[in-house]
Amino acid sequence: MKAMQLTAPRTALKLADLPTPRPATGQLLIKVKACGVCRTDLHVVDGDLTEGKMPIIPGHEIVGEVIERGAAIERFNIGDRVGVPWLGYTCGTCCYCASGHENLCDNARFTGYHIDGGYAEYTLADQRYCFAVPDEYDDVAAAPLLCAGLIGYRSLVMAGDARRLGIYGFGAAAHIVAQVARHQGRELYAFTRPGDSEGQKFACELGAAWTGDSTAMPPEPLDAAIIFAPVGPLVVAALRATAKGGTVACAGIHMSDIPAFPYHLLWGERVIRSVANLTRHDGEEFLRLAPRVPVRTSTEPFALVQANEALSRLREGRITGAAVLVPR
Repeated sequence: MKAMQLTAPRTALKLADLPTPRPATGQLLIKVKACGVCRTDLHVVDGDLTEGKMPIIPGHEIVGEVIERGAAIERFNIGDRVGVPWLGYTCGTCCYCASGHENLCDNARFTGYHIDGGYAEYTLADQRYCFAVPDEYDDVAAAPLLCAGLIGYRSLVMAGDARRLGIYGFGAAAHIVAQVARHQGRELYAFTRPGDSEGQKFACELGAAWTGDSTAMPPEPLDAAIIFAPVGPLVVAALRATAKGGTVACAGIHMSDIPAFPYHLLWGERVIRSVANLTRHDGEEFLRLAPRVPVRTSTEPFALVQANEALSRLREGRITGAAVLVPR
């Protein structure tokens, strides 16, 4: 099979000819139809995340067709369309798994980081960590739902019942969660890179009540904020913009250091919290909800061999919505 493979951090992906993998017990062999390009992939490629395997095939927003089943498969049949998310394996026995917090499992393994992912023509996945993909979405449109959508939704839940919701970093995850937030009747305040008029226009098209640069103060205090951009100083900016009792949820898996800030910005029972991975319950709940909103994903397709270009444009903030690789 053809695959775009990372052989060392901070290098370009290389097109490789690799053996098509064979499914072991409990695994599905999936023909990849589409794979979203996520900011977490950038953190893997850029060496921000350092505990994965190398070489690795990135990609964890996978939509594909089951073409072979290993032994002891109970959930999917040949020909089924499935989605594969970031969370690819948990132990199932630790205190976190036993209490419904499998996203915190110390022995978790992640797609495109510990497990070869979807920047390829074929991939393997544990049947337990695959989802049925709603029929309302074609392959390209569905791909961003598998991480941008899932993490965005978990972040929204972490934000509580906030009526005035701020979103910092208006990319793939933000454009999905914005639609869910508006469906729930929340007021949306979108913060973008300074001078990003296109991002602000995009946010307005999705129903934002206000848009501004990431350092600006909104016209009213926020009840909660979600930070998708991996920029530590935004935590301070979001605290400054958030009312007492509000929550600032950091949705990324990696962030630059948070600078020192005066205690009064945190005082008043404001909360800073991280959002770690996802659970299967998150996935099932969100994928039931998305067609009802209905969530519409904004996507830009790239051929598999254009993976480096897609990553570069994402790094530079030149993707509106989500980039999606499509094997030819």
